Amino acid sequence: MPLRRLRPALTVVVLACAMTAAGCGRRDGAPASTPTGAPVAVGGDAAGAAEDLGFPLLATKNTVRVAGTDATADAAGVARAVFPASRPGAVALAPAGDWRAALVASVFMSAPLRAPLLLGARDDLPPATRTALTTLRPRGSSNAGGAQVLRVGAVSRPSGFRIADVQGRDPFALARAVDATQAPARGGTSDRVLVVSADDPAYAMPAAAWAAKSGDPILFTRRDALPADTRAALSAHAQPRIYVLGPPAVVSSGVVRALRGLGTVTRIAGPDPVSNAIAFARFTDGRFGWGVVDPGHGLVLARASADPAVAGAVAPLSASGTYGPLLLLGNAARLDDALGRYLLDIQPGYTSDPTRGVYNRAWVVGDAETVTPALQAQIDRLLEIVPVSANPKATP
Repeated sequence: MPLRRLRPALTVVVLACAMTAAGCGRRDGAPASTPTGAPVAVGGDAAGAAEDLGFPLLATKNTVRVAGTDATADAAGVARAVFPASRPGAVALAPAGDWRAALVASVFMSAPLRAPLLLGARDDLPPATRTALTTLRPRGSSNAGGAQVLRVGAVSRPSGFRIADVQGRDPFALARAVDATQAPARGGTSDRVLVVSADDPAYAMPAAAWAAKSGDPILFTRRDALPADTRAALSAHAQPRIYVLGPPAVVSSGVVRALRGLGTVTRIAGPDPVSNAIAFARFTDGRFGWGVVDPGHGLVLARASADPAVAGAVAPLSASGTYGPLLLLGNAARLDDALGRYLLDIQPGYTSDPTRGVYNRAWVVGDAETVTPALQAQIDRLLEIVPVSANPKATP
């Protein structure tokens, strides 16, 4: 297997400062009991210098934490980390209370738009989003008619920016509208489409990372009925490859049969959200799918029970830096058995010199209450490159 180097994730201070600007803290507004942002500079005369720099909560040797306490803070911090100095052509702006809008808007992070997602309210933009938008100063994208902001759904209109509205009366129409906006920007419709549940977000969340990386759109379905707008959107793709993410419990066999009249259908599924995300991370079909079955990859890990808008908020991490799938954690303090086995399967190894090896890196999403430092440390250990025998048969 060819060896390749991955640039270590060394954006710790940049991300931490961005998260501080994003207004991170406890959900009730009280000061956080653990640090969620690092100062710009810390001197050695400070007794708690390591902690003040965010080690080990914000970073370990193989992980970096996105420590927002909500999806709005995560989106602002991630956008700043992905564009620490350069200005994006545009940003996507979706309502913080609408996970479906955040999920489908993640496709705008793909080429050529490269628009990270920010989140707002119907009547106003929270400070985190206003600060990020002001700092990012989107230039205006020629691929979006010169728009600086792609306003997706019922969210406040920021003043002083050129805005393109992407609207729909319900999640199915909105997903269709996002697809119709993305297609001309990329030069035509994609021949691959993801169909996910509109009702079981934990099974749909991993789609955001792939959409951001690939530009393949996300469309929604009910468990037992394929909505008319989803049918119409798929018809516009002219018999695409359709990938259904989730087991029959969330997308029924009847819906799959209906989809077969609109394209070639493949189901990717696991029995629970954690296993479902792993199945998608492993899957590959030509140009579709992550195919992460070996060492040397980036990963993003978030709680399955988190606000599902987080999936859209952090999707730019899967479309830049150490590109990688979104994996889900079922517990705040304990690693799920299925995820532990998967990380062991792809753990890097070396026979004589670790500097000639490949490396896994992970972004861990959530504050210390969402993902404990102990769990982050366990993940770190399973990402670590380890010595292996050059001759497996010689190992007892």
